[in-house]
Amino acid sequence: MNTMKLCATCLFGLEGLTSSQLKRLGFRDVSAENGRVTFSGDETALAKALVNLRFAERVMINIGSFDAVSFTELFDRTYELPWERFIPVDGAFPVTGSCVSSVLHSVPDCQKIIKKAAARRIMEKYRLSWAEEKAELYQIRFTVIRDRVELYIDASGQALHKRGYRAVGTAAPLRETLAAAMADLSGYRGKGVFWDPFCGSGTIAIEAALIALNRAPGLNRAFDAMNWRWVNRKIWPQVRQEASAAEFTGGYEILASDIDEGALEIARSNASKAGVSKLIEFFRADAGELELRRGPGRIVANPPYGERMMERREAALLMRRFGKRCSAMDGWSFCVLTADADFESSFGSKADKKRKLYNGMIKCDLYMYPDKERQWKWK
Repeated sequence: MNTMKLCATCLFGLEGLTSSQLKRLGFRDVSAENGRVTFSGDETALAKALVNLRFAERVMINIGSFDAVSFTELFDRTYELPWERFIPVDGAFPVTGSCVSSVLHSVPDCQKIIKKAAARRIMEKYRLSWAEEKAELYQIRFTVIRDRVELYIDASGQALHKRGYRAVGTAAPLRETLAAAMADLSGYRGKGVFWDPFCGSGTIAIEAALIALNRAPGLNRAFDAMNWRWVNRKIWPQVRQEASAAEFTGGYEILASDIDEGALEIARSNASKAGVSKLIEFFRADAGELELRRGPGRIVANPPYGERMMERREAALLMRRFGKRCSAMDGWSFCVLTADADFESSFGSKADKKRKLYNGMIKCDLYMYPDKERQWKWK
């Protein structure tokens, strides 16, 4: 297979991290846009991206893009694209997508038109009048944004944030890709103490452990592209072997605590499934009464912030207690993700930097406090 135009979608705010990782992995033509990063490569590059990308949600092949303001135009331009290059005559190709601020605003109608056009193209190229979609899956995804149509084939299957270790979660779970981003943005690379005092199902600590190990997040999971007949099956073990060879070994001090013993049981189970249980110390503790540990270290947390799990007042009081304990922790840095606009007031100190991120559809800020002398209203 020749070079393809590829696309890695991601949560808003993670484009830079995704772009940087693609460049480190050696990909070409990397370009970040809102919610996605485009790049190019062959079938080996496709497999490498699926196995290694830590912050992306999906990896897809860009089949084509064009402007369309009528269903006739949508059909004709879709029909012109080389679907037969990727989809065999008996391949299954359902269509799903979204429309935003466009003349073509009906998603079901766009689905039908795109499906019909792709099917006609495939049938004509194979010189058939009908074929049963009984073989492997080639999920077509589309976006229509301000009359601009983008058409893709999804190579991922399940979203990439589903690493496979979190069979059970607690209330308001944090997406794995966002947890990995928090650990990465904190500057954690395996040195010093890493502590999540609101660990819940353990996602942040587990992702920190995977980063410390330099373990590819897709190392042990399956992807739809693994079933595609035009992708050489020998590529997958080769890519996985390369990823495994790049792992680090060593001891790390990763702490994860929570006041809920039930959540800790789930977290321990998830860490075991992820293969990092020996790297994380789980223990029960009230985040408002942290026992000080010797630094250097970093606290990275996604505390309850009132919109999803606790009342705002209760969350603010917890952050006040938490902030008082943090103010006494010399040699520590702090990264806290929250949707609470009054977090700094409750926590007791103004962040050196804020970064806008999204937890699903909830707009949040990552408040970043590097290790340095700072003003606390508690002192």
